[in-house]
Amino acid sequence: MKLSERFSTTTLRKLEGSLFIAPWIFGFFAFVAYPLGYSLYMSFFQVRITVNSVVYTYVGFKNYKEILVSNGSLLYNDLIPFLRESAMMIPIILVFSLLVAILLHIRFRARTMFRVIFFLPVIFSSGQIVQEFINQGEGSLLIMEALKIDAYLQDYVPASWAKPIQTVLGSFVLVLWYSGVQILIFLAGRQTLSASMYEAARIDGATPWNTFWKITLPGLVPYIFLNLMYTVVDLFTFPSNPIVSKVNTTNYGSSSALAWIYFSIILLFVGLTLLLYSRVDKALAGSRA
Repeated sequence: MKLSERFSTTTLRKLEGSLFIAPWIFGFFAFVAYPLGYSLYMSFFQVRITVNSVVYTYVGFKNYKEILVSNGSLLYNDLIPFLRESAMMIPIILVFSLLVAILLHIRFRARTMFRVIFFLPVIFSSGQIVQEFINQGEGSLLIMEALKIDAYLQDYVPASWAKPIQTVLGSFVLVLWYSGVQILIFLAGRQTLSASMYEAARIDGATPWNTFWKITLPGLVPYIFLNLMYTVVDLFTFPSNPIVSKVNTTNYGSSSALAWIYFSIILLFVGLTLLLYSRVDKALAGSRA
């Protein structure tokens, strides 16, 4: 009896998918699951490295209480300004990558070359390279110095928001430089939209502006939220992230607790993104019905 006759098509498809994902599952349990579990274990201990061994002293939730309550400056002084920066970076990256993807979808000469140019920074730039650019003050907009925008921000914007805005504008070019993956996702999403819908819209007399709001944007909603989730995770692990730099080997117990608190914050934002997407998707489904 043939294998195809013994197993249904659905079973074979599941088996194929399992085989493709098997290397990732093996790599996760071999190289990721154990370090994650070990860091969670260390977060409940005070860890001391001696010459002969590692000494663990159980402290319970002391490390978490110290970070969240007793010594809140360890987390909040850097986390709150960073969240403000992210609140500005995320819309900028999404809008920029969406517009570039739409432009790169248009047929013109050397289109492939421009697509490669926008994606090259993702390939060649590592976190250390971007961090070095930021440390050297590269990536800022020259128009800021010409128009003295920093002075206006200090005079007319509250200090709690002025500094995050200056930080974003100070690395504005690098932020856009890091939009290659989002552009690629939007470009792939744009290519899934049927050309017949745009032909029908042109026949009905719709302008490009109307087709963008009525066809392109609603059709790209799933990709917008996919990019939103990717951008959130990417920014929370960005080289200039001040929280990540505090996770070091100075105090393994405290650093492990900080890493898990930060991981929980990332999961919270990802959960809010999924909740927002489900609400928008239901609203769009209701409008189509």
